Amino acid sequence: MNGEGMRLCGILLAGGQSRRMGGGDKCLRALAGKTVLARIIGRIGPQVDTLVLNANGDTARFAEYGLRVIPDAIGDFAGPLAGVLTGMEWASQHGHPTNGPDKGGEVTVDSGYTHILTVPTDAPFLPTDLVERLAAPIQAGEADMTCAMSDGRTHPVVGIWPISLAGDLRRAMVDEDIRKVDRWTARHRLAEVPFGTEPFDPFFNMNRPEDAQQAAEYAALVDR
Repeated sequence: MNGEGMRLCGILLAGGQSRRMGGGDKCLRALAGKTVLARIIGRIGPQVDTLVLNANGDTARFAEYGLRVIPDAIGDFAGPLAGVLTGMEWASQHGHPTNGPDKGGEVTVDSGYTHILTVPTDAPFLPTDLVERLAAPIQAGEADMTCAMSDGRTHPVVGIWPISLAGDLRRAMVDEDIRKVDRWTARHRLAEVPFGTEPFDPFFNMNRPEDAQQAAEYAALVDR
């Protein structure tokens, strides 16, 4: 992990209904021999202390990935902000597992996570230096939270969030019915971190059936 000084829990957001893809789990679709979810795990897993999947419904469909699966903390498919809240609350309640020679090889729990990283599960080519770059403004004291941007567009749920704001976010969602990410982040110091788009935009997502061919071409570049 490259977020030095942070203890990061990665939250893979798969709680949506995938209407534009005709329903089902976009992340379980095959892409050049691997599922989209497997590709994301391979890119994000090494950058965080642990990975958790935020998804609703029967968890058995994700059994082969060996991830903890947690449903939205707020019902009625309240959007990606619900996934952020879910991740914050889960991370705040669970310690950071460690083991090592000084612990006799036994798993122990230390003081806990400080932040979560959230990413969508329809973006199979996320940067392998995502955490390092998103963490920098927070570590420099310039921001409370960060999100990625590319090609002039902000990616509001690709970001690092402090779990200390879980209570603030819950109040905003429950008491004020806030659902849009930017309405809530406007209350805090948010830094938008730019990423390049060569040879392609790393935040390309598979939202529609017609995106599959483009994704296959990008996968050929990544896998060669």
